[in-house]
Formats: sequence, C-alpha cells, structure tokens
Amino acid sequence: MPLSDDEQRILREIEDQLSADEKFASAVSSSGLYRHSARRVTWSLVGMLVCLVAVVLTLQIHYLVAFVAFVGMLGCALNIERQLRLIGRAGVQDLAQKMPKPRVRFPRD
Repeated sequence: MPLSDDEQRILREIEDQLSADEKFASAVSSSGLYRHSARRVTWSLVGMLVCLVAVVLTLQIHYLVAFVAFVGMLGCALNIERQLRLIGRAGVQDLAQKMPKPRVRFPRD
C-alpha cells in the first residue's frame, strides 16, 4: 500500500529534521554504528599481542604466570569474537569499504 502525498510530505520533513542534526546523523551513519565495536576489536588485538609477548617472556620465570597471561590472551580473543558477531557480516564489509586502501608501489623495470 503506497503512502499518500501527505504521508510522504511528513516523512520528508522528518528526514530533513534528522539529517540537520549532524551529531545524530554521524552516530547512526553506517560507519558510526560499527565504530565502537571496531575500536574494541583493535584494542583487543593489541591486548592479544601484549599477552603473547608476556607468555613468551614469563615462560622463563614460572609456568603459572605464563598461564595467567595466556588466559588474558584467551579473554582478548573471546572479546574479538563477540564484537565481530555484534558487527555482523554486513558491518565488516561496510568497515572494510571505509578503510583507506594501502598504496602499493611496484618498482619500474
């Protein structure tokens, strides 16, 4: 059932009012919806690397300290998995499109 002319006019007015609010528009934009989860994934990756280094270094000290670092690494991995599930497949593809492409330069012969 199509919208009447009056309903379409009201809908356009609502859209104009929402788009005028820049803070709201950036929060609900496709990149804004996933920004928080993407930031948490990034920090969890950093945490995993730190815990991996801690595991390697603390294996020389005591195996229980290394186990605690391993548990921290496992917690970071679980957080990454949870955040990626929250983002979903469409969000990951959207974030990948928004990321800047690296410039690869090949030497000329």
